[in-house]
Amino acid sequence: MMRNWTLTRYIGQRFLVGIIATLAICSLLIFMIDILELLRVAGKRGSVPVSSLVVIALMRLPAYTEFLFGFAVLVGSIGALLNLNRKSELAVMRAGGMSVWQFLWPGMLVAFLIGLGGMLVFNPLAAAGRANAEKKFARAFGQDANLLKAQGGGSWLRQDGQDGESVIGAAAASNRGLTLTGVMVFAYDPKGHFTERIDAASADLREGYWQLQNAWVSRLGQEPEKFDSYLVSTYLTPDRVQDALGTAFSVSFWDLPGLIEVTEKAKLSAEKLKVQYELLWTRPLLCVAMVLLAATVSLRSFRSGGIQTMVATGMAGGFGFFLISEISRQFGVAGLTPAWAAVWLPVVLLLVICSTVLLHQEDG
Repeated sequence: MMRNWTLTRYIGQRFLVGIIATLAICSLLIFMIDILELLRVAGKRGSVPVSSLVVIALMRLPAYTEFLFGFAVLVGSIGALLNLNRKSELAVMRAGGMSVWQFLWPGMLVAFLIGLGGMLVFNPLAAAGRANAEKKFARAFGQDANLLKAQGGGSWLRQDGQDGESVIGAAAASNRGLTLTGVMVFAYDPKGHFTERIDAASADLREGYWQLQNAWVSRLGQEPEKFDSYLVSTYLTPDRVQDALGTAFSVSFWDLPGLIEVTEKAKLSAEKLKVQYELLWTRPLLCVAMVLLAATVSLRSFRSGGIQTMVATGMAGGFGFFLISEISRQFGVAGLTPAWAAVWLPVVLLLVICSTVLLHQEDG
């Protein structure tokens, strides 16, 4: 029992060191590239202290490295298995009667825990760091992130509220989407019938409503009326509108369920958020699948040759999987397939294929 535990811990440590080393190298490269990009932007838009740029890059780093969890587990597992194989330790384990599943399960356990930690802990930290980095970037360069970016000269938002649905158009947006200027609103009653058109100089988002200033309200069969202040109900809230209109990757795992509910209430598309939520749930299983993929190309004896070809095949298989996963994710974001199917099916398929290959390699 003690020997088994010692061997399990040793194998697990090999996998852990390989995965962490891969993540560290990738993080260093990303940090250097991000710093160079920030220096380029700073050179064009004004003098910003290097210390501020370093802080911004460090805050953004977790959000960038989060995408590399699967890749790091794949490369780190290949490295760990090749190292064990090169030292003939795998041959000794096999000679002692251990099957491939017995010396792989410590690596799968390590990968599963890394994926679980990435989902529950690392993702919220990355989301918080990204949000703070965006604020520091805006202060440093004197820019406000405009989440209602105009395309073709205007921005449009469809929403819902206690009084019914409405469509808001704006010539420009500022204060991270909370303040609109050049506003036009088409309001509908709860049954979907048009009720009024509102033209206003500006609008500010409050708790449960948009507050419009200098508004002209036009109703069917009535003369337009002028209001200094006019309210339009909405289920969007100031603390949610930024995420609902922004990127799903900047939202914490713990905040996604509530944000999905709010987004659907506001009659916005929540597919992107649903896909991101499912992606986070699959992360532990994805990491396990990467260990199995690494095993399919790393268990051949060095004496038989062809190790380089097998490793290249494994890396190509990994990139192919990530490409297929991204295509499937885009189908989910577009609403062509359910979010769970777009995310889970590629991972389950990879698990089945890798398990089948390993069983064939072991048992013929």
